[in-house]
Amino acid sequence: MRSLVIGLAALAIGAATMVRATETPPPEDPASGALQLRTSRGTTLNAVRLGTDMQVDVTGQTARVKVVQAFRNTGTEWVEATYLYPLPEDGAVDSLKMVVGQRVIVGEIHRREEARQIYETAKAEGQRAGLVEQQRPNMFTNKVANIGPGETVLIEIEFQAPVRRVNGEYSIRLPLVTGERYIPARTAVSAAGKADAAAITAPVAAPGQGMLNPVSIQVRLRPGFIPTGVVSPYHRVDMVEDGAAERVVTLAGGPVPADRDFELRWRSAETQPSVGLFRESMGRDRYLMAVVSPPAPDRRRPVPPRELVFVIDNSGSMSGESMDQAKASLKLALQSLTPADRFNVIRFDDSMTELFERPVPATREQVALAQRYADTLEAQGGTEMLPALHEALVDDTPTDAGRVRQVVFMTDGSIGNEDEMLAALGSDRGRSRVFMIGIGSAPNTFLMNRMAEVGRGTYVNISDTSEVAARMRIFLDRLTRPVATELTVAASGGAEFTPAILPDLYDGEPLVVLAKTRRVSGQLTVTGVTDGRRWTRTVDLSEAVEAPGVARLWAKRRITDIEVEDRLGDSDGTAATEAIAKLGLQYSLVTRETSLVAVDKTPARPDGARLREEDLPLNLPTGWDFEGLFGGPVGDRAASAKPEDAAELLELPQTAANWGTSAWLGLWLALFGAGGLWLQRRPFQRRRQA
Repeated sequence: MRSLVIGLAALAIGAATMVRATETPPPEDPASGALQLRTSRGTTLNAVRLGTDMQVDVTGQTARVKVVQAFRNTGTEWVEATYLYPLPEDGAVDSLKMVVGQRVIVGEIHRREEARQIYETAKAEGQRAGLVEQQRPNMFTNKVANIGPGETVLIEIEFQAPVRRVNGEYSIRLPLVTGERYIPARTAVSAAGKADAAAITAPVAAPGQGMLNPVSIQVRLRPGFIPTGVVSPYHRVDMVEDGAAERVVTLAGGPVPADRDFELRWRSAETQPSVGLFRESMGRDRYLMAVVSPPAPDRRRPVPPRELVFVIDNSGSMSGESMDQAKASLKLALQSLTPADRFNVIRFDDSMTELFERPVPATREQVALAQRYADTLEAQGGTEMLPALHEALVDDTPTDAGRVRQVVFMTDGSIGNEDEMLAALGSDRGRSRVFMIGIGSAPNTFLMNRMAEVGRGTYVNISDTSEVAARMRIFLDRLTRPVATELTVAASGGAEFTPAILPDLYDGEPLVVLAKTRRVSGQLTVTGVTDGRRWTRTVDLSEAVEAPGVARLWAKRRITDIEVEDRLGDSDGTAATEAIAKLGLQYSLVTRETSLVAVDKTPARPDGARLREEDLPLNLPTGWDFEGLFGGPVGDRAASAKPEDAAELLELPQTAANWGTSAWLGLWLALFGAGGLWLQRRPFQRRRQA
């Protein structure tokens, strides 16, 4: 199969012809992961990317994802390319392969600084090399060094991710684009702060340029039962049956621009299991994943009075459809209030306003006032989220045991200071529970998940205006009461469980725990409180079924525990660093302390040949407003090509090639020349509006 891939890629290259820049219409904005090469005159010229292909295998409660990208240097200089790539925040990245010509170079895991040194040495010596580094749990930097003129480099990354289950619905979400992150000025003062900000910042392509560097996706769905209601809410898909309990899902109509997250949802045609048990062996250790559903809540019990603080993001990154979704979500939430509730509304951009000095009774008049206030909100300014969090957590009645206090955030989470947010939440949370509504086509799900987890709440994503009513109705129903609290878990013979602190569960949410043990026998016992009564469920561990990937999911989740403890100040920083590095090396995972590096030992770049460093431009996520985000018309971020640049020739493949098993790889490639507008990367120090 590897030979077939290499051969087909070579065939596409061999069929190339020479096309002048002025003969090609302007392409669309590049997809996430596109390489852009700049000429010596500063004009942006695209390096050809033959395509991105994602092959997803869902088995039971886990998904194995292979992402393959092919890049071609169409310029005349040797290039090092750097690009940001989003992945699921709970995904465990464990494999890197680089293919150049007939050579397949397998990546190795090393401590972060060691991997970077290996890469830099190879780059300096003219060797082709690839490096994968984690900048955030859901954001990675990929570097590829010494791409020769006219050369194609294939990059393959693999990761494992859990399947989510809520209200009997299963889903996987594949982020395809990273929205630009707002960096507060105070966090970019130090050298470390500047370096971190630069690592998560990339040029943004102007809209309206046509389609370039699309992505194809194939999902092989084998959930262990007959799936029904298989839908992708944000992309059109085709589905074929491959046996009674297997489905193959592909994008309808071929590849799409990588400008919004892909999500697939399905249900079981059978009775929902109350317990799902999965196991995997690695060396002498055994790993378990248990998915346990608590009993349904007693709907006859009265809902306790609540104090709700709604926090709505009206910063520049929310311009366009995102602001409409947030305002509609807020208005629906306000309608759900009862006369026994108290509430307040806080809006923030780079400033902050509270509607009331303190929470007020949810009278008809006060709710109507808040509804009118929501209608006046407009997206503008920076995303200073931390002051709004501090204010929302201020509790004037901390001893009021008869009233549940809930904080509801409506935001895309496009910030770079996630650690500050989590630290503040951990120290100032008090009795508040924090709930997250992720707004837009590409929300920061890492921030959503962690804030909900630390805040003992839950979260939902609303990625399209058409789904606001349905998603909010379910979310608001779950806000009324936790189904299970004070959860504990134990196993016969002992085990190392993760998450270390079990969350409260809300209606439709199962408890998902992972364990490392030396034996898979005896019983697993889960206890908690539901409807004010003690609840216990016992599971026979011998009933666990084999499932690949459970071991790495355990390691990834254990790393998350350590990171959360570190952010909250509950552990020694040095000890946390060593523990994360040890787990990354043992399980071959990319973490904040470990990276994957691949080096082709054969020198490629001739002595004395110049190596250019290039950054990719990212797509603007669907629904984001360019002018609202950057505070000016498209031309303010675009670069016009000079007439003399039209003379530069690019070689374009004329055929499409098959990739993997029935996956699309080839695509028509375009070059813009004179008159094409492209963005120049802004210096990091320039403050952007987000």
